[in-house]
Amino acid sequence: MAQKVKRYSSPLQATVVGISDLFKKQVRVGQLSADERLDGRKVLITGSSSGLGLAAAKQIAALGAEVIMAVRSGIPEKGEEVKKASGNPKVQQVYVNLADFDSVKNFVTQVKKLFDKIDILICNAAIVVREARKTRYGLDEMFTVNYLATFFLVNSLLKEKCLNTEGSALPRIIFVSSESHRNPLQFDWDTFGQFIPHKMAKTVERYGYYKLLLTTFSQELERRLNTDNRINYSVFSLCPGPINSKIAREAPAVVQPLLKLAFKVFFRSPEKAVEPVIYLAASKNMEGKARDYFFLMSRKEVDAKAADPENGKRLWKMTEELLSTYKIYD
Repeated sequence: MAQKVKRYSSPLQATVVGISDLFKKQVRVGQLSADERLDGRKVLITGSSSGLGLAAAKQIAALGAEVIMAVRSGIPEKGEEVKKASGNPKVQQVYVNLADFDSVKNFVTQVKKLFDKIDILICNAAIVVREARKTRYGLDEMFTVNYLATFFLVNSLLKEKCLNTEGSALPRIIFVSSESHRNPLQFDWDTFGQFIPHKMAKTVERYGYYKLLLTTFSQELERRLNTDNRINYSVFSLCPGPINSKIAREAPAVVQPLLKLAFKVFFRSPEKAVEPVIYLAASKNMEGKARDYFFLMSRKEVDAKAADPENGKRLWKMTEELLSTYKIYD
């Protein structure tokens, strides 16, 4: 069997692949109708002060939901921007720094105190760094923000019973992943959680790897939440495709002009790219489904590595052990 060739080994290559993906034929799953709204629902969105998260906050607020923006910047101006754009005053911001687990713990306490129950959780926050950086725990910052903190946040919210399981609809947990989760050839179990220095040339590769961890987590989470042939939660993940956002703002100066031009000409605006997020959050067609994965607005299977239950179990166990090692769990 021929060895799989990596699709993403540099920012430039990732940009080219992203552009080509946009022109591939897609079979749409559908679109929201005018009567599909989110009135009376509480929706929490991480990383919602810019880009896709901000666009999601505006459009979900416009559908009538109470929106909780989990952010580390843009308070209060981004919240006011969402209120103005949506015409919905029910928008609140709560500070959280996903690189700091004490901040995540405090955030969960605040959510429980201020909102009690949420109906939809959208895990959108992610970063792309110029080079590997350590958090105060000695962990890799991109690994922490893009995967580990999301694992900790989701499980903390579940532990505190912050997801509304008593409403008229199933609670939905939505992960913004990436098709780059297919790029890694295998899991790096032997170095899991270790800080490995790297420069920008390796950042795109590491980004794809952390999206593999996130997607694998989403699959295992669904298996653990929905047992005995009973669906208690809907767990969805998606790739929104290439977006004209600021996520690559730390790319080397030498490639910034080319990236900015490509982003502007070929990539979709956050307002358009957010469509699958909104659909998964609000569509009646998704009600009662246990899991799903979208690329743009088409349904796909996740990579086989991410779908493998044995990988899911191993990742879950190693993640909990890592959190315990750093005494992040109380």
